[in-house]
Amino acid sequence: MEPIRVVLADDHPVVRAGIRNELLAAGIQVIGEATNGEDALRLAETLQPDVLVLDVEMPGLSGLEVTRRLRARQGIPPILVLSAYSHDAYVLGLLEAGATGYVLKDEALETIVMAVQAAARGKPWLSPEVAAKVMARALGDGRRSPSVLTPREYEVLQLMAKGMDNQGIAQNLCLSERTVKYHVCNIYDKLGVSSRAEAVCWAMQHGLGQR
Repeated sequence: MEPIRVVLADDHPVVRAGIRNELLAAGIQVIGEATNGEDALRLAETLQPDVLVLDVEMPGLSGLEVTRRLRARQGIPPILVLSAYSHDAYVLGLLEAGATGYVLKDEALETIVMAVQAAARGKPWLSPEVAAKVMARALGDGRRSPSVLTPREYEVLQLMAKGMDNQGIAQNLCLSERTVKYHVCNIYDKLGVSSRAEAVCWAMQHGLGQR
């Protein structure tokens, strides 16, 4: 298996060095480093890493703006956000913009390694404190219960919770990828969520990921 290739964007040299060393020790390649938002955007586009590890607060473009601009393009890698903040505005804004995961900087460095490995597989990763906020939003009103989904939507969501992307779900259920995308859109609408990470958190809260 080819090693995971990462672009690391953080404007603090000490933080960046610590993360870099931990990733390298785990066999993950750091193919580029950025200290501002503009460089993070440029390196993500030109180097095409498997994962972009992106700080929220950087000079120039913010992590949120970088995420939005990258998600407007095709073939962009998963984005794992690093942040010292767990405020709703940061968390929900970045997940809605298209971030794959959100890790708080006060967690152990090995947690960042696990989050990068998950993101490289297309699987969402949220720090526990962040996941609690996402779940609170996803479960914020009474209509969001398993019964709002059709049996097929329920199957699709269950496979999403197991880390499958749309292509994998399509193959598993013998559907076209276009049909899977249609079901995913319906799931978002019915659950009142706006990102894959939020939908997966809802699914995990209801035990779908363990079945």
